Amino acid sequence: MAIYLNDVSRTFGEYLLIPGLTTHMCIPSNISLRTPLVKFKKGEQAPIRLNIPFVSAIMQSVSGPDLAIELARNGGISFIFGSQSIESQAEMVRKVKKFKAGFVVSDSNLTPEHRLDDVARLIQTTGHSTIGITDDGTPNGRLLGLVTSRDFRLEKDDLNTKVKYFMTPFDKLIVGELGISLNEANQLIWEHKLNTLPIIDENDHLAYFVFRKDYDSHRDNPYELSGPDKSLLVGAGINTRDYAERVPALIEAGADVLCIDSSDGYSEWQRDTLIWIREHYGDKVKVGAGNVVDGDGFDYLVNAGADFVKVGIGGGSICITREQKGIGRGQATALIDVAAARARHEKETGIYVPICSDGGLVHDYHMVLALAMGADFLMMGRYFARFDESPTKKLRVGNNYVKEYWGEGSNRAQNWQRYDLGGSESLKFEEGVDSYVPYAGKMKDNLAVTLGKVRATMCSCGAVNIEELQKHAKITLVSSTSIVEGGAHDVILKEHS
Repeated sequence: MAIYLNDVSRTFGEYLLIPGLTTHMCIPSNISLRTPLVKFKKGEQAPIRLNIPFVSAIMQSVSGPDLAIELARNGGISFIFGSQSIESQAEMVRKVKKFKAGFVVSDSNLTPEHRLDDVARLIQTTGHSTIGITDDGTPNGRLLGLVTSRDFRLEKDDLNTKVKYFMTPFDKLIVGELGISLNEANQLIWEHKLNTLPIIDENDHLAYFVFRKDYDSHRDNPYELSGPDKSLLVGAGINTRDYAERVPALIEAGADVLCIDSSDGYSEWQRDTLIWIREHYGDKVKVGAGNVVDGDGFDYLVNAGADFVKVGIGGGSICITREQKGIGRGQATALIDVAAARARHEKETGIYVPICSDGGLVHDYHMVLALAMGADFLMMGRYFARFDESPTKKLRVGNNYVKEYWGEGSNRAQNWQRYDLGGSESLKFEEGVDSYVPYAGKMKDNLAVTLGKVRATMCSCGAVNIEELQKHAKITLVSSTSIVEGGAHDVILKEHS
């Protein structure tokens, strides 16, 4: 006879937060949204912490390099989608890691004997308009000069002109010596009104560039998520099929954290993947697993070596797993159950394993509910798909602008590995749909509004950080009638022209 659970499968929309005491400390500017991304021992700090509790979903229509860069600049992290070739995914990871690092290793280099058409091709390939001119054309050759977009005009200059005739020569460059601090380098940039400062060693070999735009970027993005080398942090999705080839390539490319992407993570396939990673990399490689919806699934993945666990099956806006397979659980109920299992695990082992809530978010206040119910961070697809930085096209449908958004379980994604049941390479039926989402503009502007709501709600709950929210939040079930009461009702709304 089947096992019957007594609880009801509930969603975030069935709950409300009860206000707590709002103290003088509970103002938005005091609210910390820092949160652990990977497991850690009690009393210690997680090796990777997010500055905002948001990560982007492992989806073709969401997590490309541009969105990964912008999200990291604002304090979260993206997981570059894995439903592509290993080489393509690794290159996307490299693009994020190279975007900004304070001291940047030059990836655009030529010799004085190259020509203007070589410069044009290099700029088109890399997208970078600052080119280090070295004696051998390598990133660490002896620096002879610098070429920027101000040194030539493609529409007027002869493309056969050699670089040595229009570059800024070494004796006219302001340079910094290897060992200079980033603050000192930025000071030189400001004093001499530079856009780029080459850093050289005692033999005049190029070591790094420091860019003025990186200083401006850091000032404008105080929550930027970066490592000790100042490079942005980025994650990558993997599957349970080609991990032996994909994982080494992603690590070599610089991925800071991995996550197994699957609609149902409670499987021996995920255990095998985690065990392989631990056998080959120990604890150096951080990897999350999932998705699960109960304590049994959580325990299974944590015991196999997961650094965090994703919760949620069938709750995503484009996911139809529940109606196709009858598999899943209301996101709120799943999260509460897994959080209880996490608490038991921490009590028994002294190890705290973060939980990622994936799916089920309709309104911004649902984010706070998810955090209060035990999630350490939230994985979102639809939310990020709306922005300029997502990889999809902006289209006009009727009188509205939209962006394309499709599920990894759709035939369009061709991501059969995500639904691995050990069979042949095919998707027998779809578990995701192809759709549009309303276009919303730049990520930064929208994030500011959303995070403002999150901080304001936490203030009303009397919590100044996520840990306090989880300890002290009061949550109540609501009736269908009270849900109606919570919106505008019994009035005639004005139409705005």
